[in-house]
Amino acid sequence: MIQSNMNDNYDCLVLGGGPAGSTAAALVAEAGFSTLLVERDKFPRFHIGESLIPESYWTLKRLGLLERMKESAFTKKYSVQFVSGEGRTSVPFYFNQHDPRECSQTWQVLRSEFDQMLFENAADQGATCRQETRVQEVLFDGPRAVGVRLTGPDGHSRSIASKVIIDATGQQSVIGTRLGVRKIHPRLKKMAVWTYYRGAARLPGIDGGATLVLRTLNRNGWFWYIPLHNDITSVGVVGDVEYMTANRGKPEEVFAEEVALCPGLQERLVGAEQVEPIRIAREFSYTSQCPAGDGWVLAGDAFTFIDPLYSSGVLLALKSGELSADAVIDGLRSGDTSAAQLGRWAPEFEKGVACIRKLVEAYYSNCFSFGEFLKEFPQHRGAITDILIGRVFHPTATDVFRDMDPWLPEWLRGV
Repeated sequence: MIQSNMNDNYDCLVLGGGPAGSTAAALVAEAGFSTLLVERDKFPRFHIGESLIPESYWTLKRLGLLERMKESAFTKKYSVQFVSGEGRTSVPFYFNQHDPRECSQTWQVLRSEFDQMLFENAADQGATCRQETRVQEVLFDGPRAVGVRLTGPDGHSRSIASKVIIDATGQQSVIGTRLGVRKIHPRLKKMAVWTYYRGAARLPGIDGGATLVLRTLNRNGWFWYIPLHNDITSVGVVGDVEYMTANRGKPEEVFAEEVALCPGLQERLVGAEQVEPIRIAREFSYTSQCPAGDGWVLAGDAFTFIDPLYSSGVLLALKSGELSADAVIDGLRSGDTSAAQLGRWAPEFEKGVACIRKLVEAYYSNCFSFGEFLKEFPQHRGAITDILIGRVFHPTATDVFRDMDPWLPEWLRGV
């Protein structure tokens, strides 16, 4: 049950009730520390980023949510497939062929339902959880974060003190924006335009839940195709901001023009009905140069986001929420809530993020073929699948790039 009472002092204050914030709040509260989780909006609320990848399994298991996920209506996802601009579909990357364990099956989720599940779980673990509560200001004593000023649904402001603040406020990143630590990735300045369809085509059996990545004919963009429950499919196109906006019309016109350039998508939308308006997002690839400070730490999209390609967003949110929570728990136990303690997990995490980002940039380079590379180095199929499923937080995750680098553009080698 979501609690409504607030105190004036907490051990940990978590800003943002998405996957990162709700994960962190649940774990810190479960460890016995007083925790306040605040969310700006009211659940259920819309959010993009619907496709999970298999390594999400382990954080969901730790949160005790696997049974709820299994019992949910969410579409089960067993693989990812790539479709060329001409409409040729690749052999599926079946996750269980690489790892036959239960963790190889994941889900396509409606984020309004998934995020609410995580938020309610934080309350179940003992966190005080408040919706419709806005962060007006993060309070600092010199360089140390010491609390926040909040405005609740009644419009009244209130100052709350906390030993630690976890900023999981997504792309707005309350602390990151205030301190100016965000850095836009210079080669991934992309824009996404998307909507939802009812009745779009699906393959039978386990292939019906696959994420599809479909190239356009001119190779200037690609579409995601994510089958959700209730016969709804999320369909979006991603391309360079300049390409998507220069001498183009309204977002609805841009979307239609890109569909016309994607035969593989057109055939899947025959007879389908668009049931939501067009939405857009832009310049969403970035990282934060400073992940933590005295009394504060960034998590989820407030820390970093790569790209919709390969669907890594929710995994990185869950994982960073988990890792930041562990650092906070140890810091509260030892009395050390310094930047070094709260951000100790970030360097290894960033190495894993860099693996995914490099495969993203390889795809966008338009001069690298995963198919041709795997014909030459079939022994690396497992390593590439590891990156696609998010198994990147280990020392050997980068080994595949020793053979891949010569196939990549010079500017991407060694990155």
